[in-house]
Amino acid sequence: MVNRLHFSFSLILLIVLIALTIWLDQITRPSEQNKDNGALHTPDYIVEDLSGSRSDHEHAIQRKFTARKLLHYVRDEVTQLEQIGFINIDPQNPLLRLQADRAEIRNKGDNIFLMDNVTAIRGEDQEKGKITLTTHFLNLLPKESLAKTDQQVTITRLLTTINAQGMELDNRSGKIELLSQVKVVDMRYLNKQ
Repeated sequence: MVNRLHFSFSLILLIVLIALTIWLDQITRPSEQNKDNGALHTPDYIVEDLSGSRSDHEHAIQRKFTARKLLHYVRDEVTQLEQIGFINIDPQNPLLRLQADRAEIRNKGDNIFLMDNVTAIRGEDQEKGKITLTTHFLNLLPKESLAKTDQQVTITRLLTTINAQGMELDNRSGKIELLSQVKVVDMRYLNKQ
């Protein structure tokens, strides 16, 4: 009888240890619901109130950027930014300023998505030839020097306003292609009527 009690006690102790191991494994593992999205929704680092600049002193080119918040997600190598500002100063080209509420950088900077209240201004504020572009979405492809969108675009220069659905801009050639529903309003001609 003592042998049976000893055997039963060992068996009960083994069962308790197995149950404890399973329970600890369950509570320390992320839930199945969060397993797929957890790495994407939990940034590996967050930076707030950041700014940076890059200068090419030989050609007097300066690039400056600011963001209220940067979040980097390791799973998809995605960087998200909030309240972005970018300035490109190049003596060979007009001043370029970009602003957006949100941005997402993918593929190590090969694909940049600007979203919500996107504004691009080419030229100084006091210049007559200043061009302003506004949209809700702009996809920048820096290696190809392309900017494109399938969203509504408004381009303003002097007293002329152009509205279109979709746009592709090739910065190398300077060509802007407005894709559809193009409407042009020139206030100089409207004021004469």
